[in-house]
Amino acid sequence: MKNSKVIRSAGVVGSFTLLSRGLGMLRDIIIAYYFGTSLLASAFFVAFTIPNLFRRLFGEGALSAAFIPIFIETRTKQGDRDAWDMAAKVITMTAALLSVIAIIGVLIFSIGMHLPCFSEKWVITFSLSRLMFPYVVFICLAALSMAVLNSFRHFATSAFAPCLLNLILIIIMLVLFPIIGKEPMAQATLLAWGVVIAGIAQVAIQLPALKRFGCPFRFSSQWNDPKIRQMLMLMGPAALGMAVTQFNVLIDRLLALWIGDWAPAAMFYSERMIYFPLGIIATAMGTVLLPTFSSHAAEDDHSAMSSTINHSLRQLSFIMLPAAMGLFVLAPNILSAIFEWGGNFNDNSTLLSARALMFYAPGLVVFSAAKVFVPAFYAMKDTRTPVRIGIYTVLLNLFMNIILILILPEYWKHAGMAFSTVMSEALGMTALGILLSRRVENIQWKTIGQSLLRHAISAVAMALIVWMTATVMLPILGKSVSSKFAQIGTVGLSMAVGAFTYFICTLALKVPELREIKSALNRR
Repeated sequence: MKNSKVIRSAGVVGSFTLLSRGLGMLRDIIIAYYFGTSLLASAFFVAFTIPNLFRRLFGEGALSAAFIPIFIETRTKQGDRDAWDMAAKVITMTAALLSVIAIIGVLIFSIGMHLPCFSEKWVITFSLSRLMFPYVVFICLAALSMAVLNSFRHFATSAFAPCLLNLILIIIMLVLFPIIGKEPMAQATLLAWGVVIAGIAQVAIQLPALKRFGCPFRFSSQWNDPKIRQMLMLMGPAALGMAVTQFNVLIDRLLALWIGDWAPAAMFYSERMIYFPLGIIATAMGTVLLPTFSSHAAEDDHSAMSSTINHSLRQLSFIMLPAAMGLFVLAPNILSAIFEWGGNFNDNSTLLSARALMFYAPGLVVFSAAKVFVPAFYAMKDTRTPVRIGIYTVLLNLFMNIILILILPEYWKHAGMAFSTVMSEALGMTALGILLSRRVENIQWKTIGQSLLRHAISAVAMALIVWMTATVMLPILGKSVSSKFAQIGTVGLSMAVGAFTYFICTLALKVPELREIKSALNRR
């Protein structure tokens, strides 16, 4: 794929991801209204993290990373029939393994609920986990279907599928919550059932597109296949790395719950602010880059891969640096405007969430780099290097988490965890970048650095203007309109002024990324 086509394909994924993130934001606003930063909110978010761990491991993570390059290579060299035969074997194997995992998980959580050694908050968490755990089967199959469709350069259907989770949960809260009454535990239980229903829906919506590309929709238990063995050999190290990373995420959630009943919820709301721009731009770019890099690797075209890496890093820096600076200076304003609607999310919830968000914000740039570096290694069928770096990163993050939890004041401990996540990930991405430059020639780090400097100068100027605008406008608007309209108006005006400032600064500094985006959008 040419660079302009990568941008357009990422735009398709980004557009649907924007819809999904918008619906997800509405979902989180309603959850915040009903549950705030209460124990039930924290328990729900921790319980939801567990099936997502397997989704990222088996669906979007190691399995997809190992499957896509081999599937594309098989289609390129042997044709669609052999590729679909391989896909049938992989889908059968995945469904069987995940079904066993789901049954074991439900049994473990059911037993844990009745053990006297666990306090109420853990019993509630186990109860919701037991209900949601079967979600792993459906969401991983949905993610694998997404990988197949992406290998055909079809991104729209699979990018829309996550919207269904948000739509279903929103409908449950708006329609069914008023019917069942104001019992919080009953509401949380119903929401957990909604997660499982949404997983089934995400698989179902992708079936017509799979049929259109020739999917035979059959199971195959003939797993003794050289391609399956090759995929498992590639998946093994990646699965180890993803498992370590995802279990680290789970450990972070459990540590947060240990800090306080409010901490996992406060961290979740702040993370949502990070995942919104990250999902729209960086994740969309990463979705497109894995099959793109895989094609470059299959053709042994390192020059094209280098060009794509350079282009992608510069474009992500152009967008993510101002987003990170904006989130840093507007953290309390944004959280209060989005989540404070007179429900259980109050001023204290905003304060706690904002502290974490300010430390998460710089991570936008770091997390975006991972969406370029990791797919590049996976496309070259090197899953060991990201794993090795990932293990060191996770261990460093865990060590820093424990140290900061012990030394920071109670209501800053979760912010320290956010800081350690960003710093450890930054060191990991630096190491991956150095190692990648040894594998792919002509990565123009000097050009990338110059672009990064221009973007940083423009973003700092933008941040100063945004901070002054928010500081001046909030009290002025507060005198003439309600507090909620004042909050929303302040954020909206500050963002508009910030975007204009950033555009003028990048224009003055002759940033080439502006021209590249305009050129890509103008091509048909």
